[in-house]
Amino acid sequence: MEYSDFTVNDLRQQFGIEFQAKHLFADIQPVQPTEWLVQALRKGTDMGFSNEKSRSERLVSPILLELGDLNNQSFYIYSGANLDVDESLGLRGECDFIFSFSRMQDFVLSPIFCITEAKRQNLEKGTIQAAAQLIGAKKMNEIEGKPVDTLYGCSTTGVEWRFLKYTDNQIIVDETRYLIRDLPELGVLQYIIEESSKQFPELVAAA
Repeated sequence: MEYSDFTVNDLRQQFGIEFQAKHLFADIQPVQPTEWLVQALRKGTDMGFSNEKSRSERLVSPILLELGDLNNQSFYIYSGANLDVDESLGLRGECDFIFSFSRMQDFVLSPIFCITEAKRQNLEKGTIQAAAQLIGAKKMNEIEGKPVDTLYGCSTTGVEWRFLKYTDNQIIVDETRYLIRDLPELGVLQYIIEESSKQFPELVAAA
């Protein structure tokens, strides 16, 4: 078993997770995209995307690269890395994108604070998978002595984005689904970075 195999019932029964739905980011300030990002997404859309990999490369990656620039590369994004934490619990497998305040590029280290899962169509399946990955990330952070109280996740088709928040053994799924047209997800992601960085100011300052 691995992250992609979990169901909602698995997460509830095995880890005692409670699920809620709320509006998480109602007051988020928008972030104006650069012309580079606008053009990158236009070119990616014009080229098309037939599978999850192409969606990740042409729609999701440019947004995350822009996010890195906005924050002076104060965090690292692992792409397509394995998050193998506890095979006996099924907390293993590949994550599309892992955000960490570690600067180690060779392998994943804590503190992980956000995970993004890109799907071709099934946003709901991606949400469950991201939730399972957040459980793995929380456990890894604790094992490595860098516990994070609140972690964030996202399931996206590239065009549509859905966020979730993991805290106090609850997965809170955002009731709002964001579309790429006006790039509101850029503001949400910026908020996530700012909130998460408050837990590790020394790591962010050293970046």
